[in-house]
Amino acid sequence: MSRPRSRHALAGVVLVTAAALALALAPHAEPDASAGKASDAAAATIDPSAGIRNIDHIVMIVQENRSFDHYFGTFPGANGIPRMADGRFKPCIPDPASARCRRPYRDTNLFDAGGPHNTRASKIAVDGGTMDGYVRALREIGNGCGGNPDRYQCAQTTPGPYGTPDVMGVHTKEEIPNYWAYAKRYVLQDRMFAPSDSWSLPSHLYLVSAWSAICASPRDGTTCRSELDRPASWWSQPAGAAAPYAWADITWLLDERGVSWAYYVGANSCLNWPCDITLDKDSTNPLFNPLPGFQTVRHHHSMGKIRPHDDYFAAAAAGTLPKVSWLMPTAGRTEHPPDNIGNGQAWVTRAVNAVMQGPEEQRLHTAVFLVWDDWGGFYDHVQPIRIDQNGYGIRVPGIMISPYAKGGSVDSQTLSFDAYLKLIEDRFLAGQRLDGDNLGWPDARPTVREEARRLGDLGLEFDWSQEPISPLILDPTP
Repeated sequence: MSRPRSRHALAGVVLVTAAALALALAPHAEPDASAGKASDAAAATIDPSAGIRNIDHIVMIVQENRSFDHYFGTFPGANGIPRMADGRFKPCIPDPASARCRRPYRDTNLFDAGGPHNTRASKIAVDGGTMDGYVRALREIGNGCGGNPDRYQCAQTTPGPYGTPDVMGVHTKEEIPNYWAYAKRYVLQDRMFAPSDSWSLPSHLYLVSAWSAICASPRDGTTCRSELDRPASWWSQPAGAAAPYAWADITWLLDERGVSWAYYVGANSCLNWPCDITLDKDSTNPLFNPLPGFQTVRHHHSMGKIRPHDDYFAAAAAGTLPKVSWLMPTAGRTEHPPDNIGNGQAWVTRAVNAVMQGPEEQRLHTAVFLVWDDWGGFYDHVQPIRIDQNGYGIRVPGIMISPYAKGGSVDSQTLSFDAYLKLIEDRFLAGQRLDGDNLGWPDARPTVREEARRLGDLGLEFDWSQEPISPLILDPTP
């Protein structure tokens, strides 16, 4: 895909007709009867004609390593796993270690071993579009538990019927009731693709910059080239080294335009290299926090905007959330296999509850996006599309939570993490893109991802004329 160079990013915009929108946002259930009316004073601040300008706060909560089918493959109305007439799952995936093919199965265990999830694993799993290589990828590459079977979490994992690896496991609302409750009440995205066919670090680089690269000169973004397997690990740079990510990220544009932002991590997370990484309940893996490695962040003296989790909860309670927030989990709460997924769900629920229980005026103007950064080796039946040479990757779950969500709908627009950047840019930056010129911080990115013609528009998930959906406050440990 050639790279548009327009600073104002008007090229490639696709008008979505009402008919297309009706197909993309298919209802799967009526909104809960508890949906209620906001106070007259608060509701009066919503102007239906203003569209996404009604959004004052965007919060992105990012978890780890789960595919869409693994969490929502049986969700009513979604593009889930095909079934046969007798109700059994239709796909049967070849297993090089057995004469038996392996079908998806109901996985009631909260601990999963998962599978490999790098570029090689993605190529094997996708298998030219047949989507039948997940077990072969596991057999050829292995997973984190293969060499560490005595680790407590690994010891808790169990195979499915006839020894089927849990990469074929499917969870339901019995294991992840809160996630299903959010999906039922708000908007479930069943065509959200990981931004690249690779692992966590490239996904998080794409989340904040729409690119994963490596740079010949850490001070010149025009020397950068795409890299999915081994982008620089900022946390392992030698003392005194320059920040390795020389291309522009979204915080450069936000800071240039005076738009507030914060990136929330565990209080004990390492922010300056070299890091002596000891992951615990108070630290976020630097894989999930790439911003310290960006030259742009250092240039704007914005390291202080990488904040501890307590600041997020305090801001949510006080009604002082920044315009754009990212929220990253700490060790044991990420849902990265073999984590207990209940711990991750509890963390996410507390984070969402913080918005729900905050001031009404803030809640009415906040959109929360929940997503998982890559597929974790788990089965998904939908073939990724090729948006450019770097992606998309295998499908992951995505949920949008807002009082003005088109509640009870499934959004089947083609989405990836670029859609978050597009929404941020459209709402707060007058449509300015990370376009290679980047408001004076040039780089050599191959694609303006936010302008891809097949990329959907998250603004279509809202109905600003409806009665706002009342707060959904859930028990973190149901």
